Amino acid sequence: MDAQVENAIDIAFDPRTDQSLKAQAYDFLARLREDPNGWQVCLSLFTRSKSPSEVVRLVSLEIVNNAVQAQQLPQAQLVQIKESLWGYVKQRYAVGGQEADSPSIQNKLTQTFTYLFTYLYSEEWASFFDDFRELAGDAASIGTANAVGAALYLRIVGSIHDEIADQLIPRTPAVQKRSNDLKDLVRARDVNKIAVTWQEILSRWREVDLSLVEMCLRTIAKWVSWIDIWLVINQTIQNALLELAGQQGTFTSESKEAKARDAAIDTFTETVAKKMAAGDKVELIRYLNLRTIVGQLILSPALAESRNTPNYDTDLAETVARLVNNVMFDLIKVLDTDSLDDATRSKADAEVQAFMPYLLRFFSDEYDEICSAVIPSLTDLMTMLRKSLKGRTNLAQHHSGMLPPVLNAIVAKMKYDETASWGEEDEQTDEAEFQELRKRLHVLQQMVAAVDEKLYIDTLSKVVVDTLARLVSGDKPNWRDLDLALHEMFLFGELAVKNGGLYAKSSPSSLASQSLLGMMDKLVNSGVASHPHPAVQLSYMEICVRYVQYFEHNPASIPKVLETFVAFVHSNHVKVRLRSWYLFQRFVRHLRQQLSDVAQTVIQAIGDLLTIRAEVPASRDEEDMSSDDAGESADAAFTAQLYLFEAVGCVASAHSVPASTKALVAKSVIGPLAADLNRSLPAARNGDERAILQIHHIIMAFGTLAQGLSDWTPGQKHGAPPDTTVGDVFVEATDAVLLALDNLSSSVAVRDAARHSFSRLLGVLGSRMLPQLPRWIDGLLSSASSNDEMAMFLRLLVQVVYGFKTSISPILDQLLTPLLQKVFAGLSVPATGTDDQIQLKELKLQYLNFILIVMNNDLSSVLVSPANQATFDPFLQTLTHFAQDPSDPATARLALSVLTKMTSTWGGPDISTSDPSAQPEPLLPGFDGFILSTFAPIPWALLSAPKFNAQDAQIRTVLFEAGSLLWTILRKTGARYREQLGSELRGLGASEDSIGQFLQGMEGDVAGFRKFFAGFVAGK
Repeated sequence: MDAQVENAIDIAFDPRTDQSLKAQAYDFLARLREDPNGWQVCLSLFTRSKSPSEVVRLVSLEIVNNAVQAQQLPQAQLVQIKESLWGYVKQRYAVGGQEADSPSIQNKLTQTFTYLFTYLYSEEWASFFDDFRELAGDAASIGTANAVGAALYLRIVGSIHDEIADQLIPRTPAVQKRSNDLKDLVRARDVNKIAVTWQEILSRWREVDLSLVEMCLRTIAKWVSWIDIWLVINQTIQNALLELAGQQGTFTSESKEAKARDAAIDTFTETVAKKMAAGDKVELIRYLNLRTIVGQLILSPALAESRNTPNYDTDLAETVARLVNNVMFDLIKVLDTDSLDDATRSKADAEVQAFMPYLLRFFSDEYDEICSAVIPSLTDLMTMLRKSLKGRTNLAQHHSGMLPPVLNAIVAKMKYDETASWGEEDEQTDEAEFQELRKRLHVLQQMVAAVDEKLYIDTLSKVVVDTLARLVSGDKPNWRDLDLALHEMFLFGELAVKNGGLYAKSSPSSLASQSLLGMMDKLVNSGVASHPHPAVQLSYMEICVRYVQYFEHNPASIPKVLETFVAFVHSNHVKVRLRSWYLFQRFVRHLRQQLSDVAQTVIQAIGDLLTIRAEVPASRDEEDMSSDDAGESADAAFTAQLYLFEAVGCVASAHSVPASTKALVAKSVIGPLAADLNRSLPAARNGDERAILQIHHIIMAFGTLAQGLSDWTPGQKHGAPPDTTVGDVFVEATDAVLLALDNLSSSVAVRDAARHSFSRLLGVLGSRMLPQLPRWIDGLLSSASSNDEMAMFLRLLVQVVYGFKTSISPILDQLLTPLLQKVFAGLSVPATGTDDQIQLKELKLQYLNFILIVMNNDLSSVLVSPANQATFDPFLQTLTHFAQDPSDPATARLALSVLTKMTSTWGGPDISTSDPSAQPEPLLPGFDGFILSTFAPIPWALLSAPKFNAQDAQIRTVLFEAGSLLWTILRKTGARYREQLGSELRGLGASEDSIGQFLQGMEGDVAGFRKFFAGFVAGK
């Protein structure tokens, strides 16, 4: 069997093996792993004196390890495994033993012994730690006589912690209890002896291999969280820690010396992090003299002389930064304790004051990873200071003195490094990380502002104003200085406009607003907009848009800024150019009423940018991977260009701009585009992809121009479409769009663009578009249209019906049948996937909502007009089908609402519910009989449908609507339905008492009966 297993492992892991043979080997090993006795042959293979190959030994040990961990072996078998492996270890790891195992086998062996420890330590193997300690050698020679044995001992001790004490590992309650019991046992039996071994190794650290010393320190750092602190802070260990942490020399961060040094500092960090009472924590920090240790480390050549040079030891800096962060975190936690005595508070405060320079030293480090290491404790400090302000007007003096250097450090850290570049593709990751750091720094700035708003205002104002003032001095700022000033100015608005705006009754709304308005004066008049760096130009535009309210109160500054924007929209830098198109639109939209005097000038200045040149990406994958990431793809460029069309419309839309001028502006844009569309049609009809894309872009531009020119939408109570003079120009645009739809209705891109423009053109043309609706429907709802497209267009039609309800009736009568036929065709297509199901559901909802809007706006006559008789029966069939389908509660509920509305509208006036002589008076002849035969059975059919569950919350809303339908039918058909209803309830097995209660419930109001009906059904 040994040979068979050994052969299977060799075959499975030999890359030269035939794949079919390899699969057989894998299958054999899988069955061996599941075999309750499979571990025995593997144990024999691993421990035999003539060792098999490395891979055979590793796989064999892994199968044994799996059996120990997962198979819940009997105690006797666990002992058998322990004896066999321990015998192997004594031979292999004793002084003068064979060649050491590979690291992978050592790791797996450690893991197996760890699992054995959890099962056997309490009773069967109480000498666990002693046995491994014996391998390591005596106190005088540990770490030198048998380094392999000492390393195994330390590896085992570290692994034991990971298994029973690592707080990051989730455990079941049973496993957690076992782990707690084992920790108690270790503390009682062996922890003192383990600590002695640590002391023995560290007392000889200069003689021992530093890799072993590092292992020892890492083990101490792990164990310190759950053992007696005095086992770690004795003189021997502390002296070694101080010596190791303070090592000087020119060694690299990967050297053994550096790793041992970092491990010593990490041991300090974990020691400080140990949970204990507030007073004890302060005394521990003082006892360890950490302020001196950290101060010496900061002054060491690796962190002082080498700072800002390529030799700077960033690993050491980050390690010390973590120590400082932990110390500050614990001190702040102590100070945040309500019941703290004055003496302890005073000591903790003194330590915080001592560590503040260290905190700021690492916070201001040029390496963001090092800075980020101390942000958590700095955040905690700001939180504590803010809490300490409650009920007070000022901070304590020793606390208020912390804020200026903290804020100055935050501002300085916001600045791009001297080595940083901007906008280069290979720097995108670094740029993203820096912007993420800026967000975290901004949070800190806000916390400072919350503690001392005046300090924040004064500091940031000085940074911005002084930097802008340098533009006209000999000491001109570089782009990094300007970027910092403008970035801080942009962020300043969160304080300045937090109460709703910069102004309150034409005066600054706050002290912060007043300061920001002063910054805006400096910005506009500083000439910073002429700086060539794109980062500065982008920030300038963002600020002008964010604080556009400033220009409403300072209109004299608008022309200068507009001139700057016009320059930026023509920039040669692609990022500046594309972003400026969007920001220009934002700027002029807000200020359009102030731009009437310069409207034509502005439009002429950007007219050259309104030429559309569609570009078809050579490769979609290539496009996605390259320029899309930078926002510079052809699609992104056109999306940005659309903002220019909207900006043109906004500038021309000012009330004081004459209608003739608006029309002239619109004509200057629409005319060339319409002509271009006509020229592109022949090629587009022949399938030319660029021509189709060109037409798509032109149609999108038509709609976007209209959106800028008119804010009015159908249904608004205030406002109206622009003057007919302007509308006449847009008729040319709609004609061009419809011509494109007539010829290219099979193109998804053209349909999407037309649907985008449809609602926007309505805002300009108003009811003049209604006669064209049939052509729009023919084009937008072609045979190629998806259910999603139909649903979106139905949403637009709802807006049209609502907005033009007084004049749309004849048009609606004309278009209803072709519209419903297209919808029915879409509804009949089976859904084959999740996306199809979602689209079908949305089409159902929009279809029913459209019908409901038609009826709610007194247009129900079109549903039964002679022109639409042919679709009435299919229309009713869809309603009754949807209303009885509990698998789609939202659709069923809406369908029942439509049926109720139809019953209410066409059923005539309400009649007595009990007088047999009261006869229905339906508006449609015979409709009362139709209600009783078709509508009345629907709720009962719903109840008997598969998947109906009266306890489902969504079904309950359906039952409410079903109750409304029954209640309404009774009031339109009277005693006839009362009698029919009794028969229907008896057929369902209801008792006479239940029937009586049901009929009595129907006599109340509709809201009460809806609840009654849902409860009646749920209680059946």
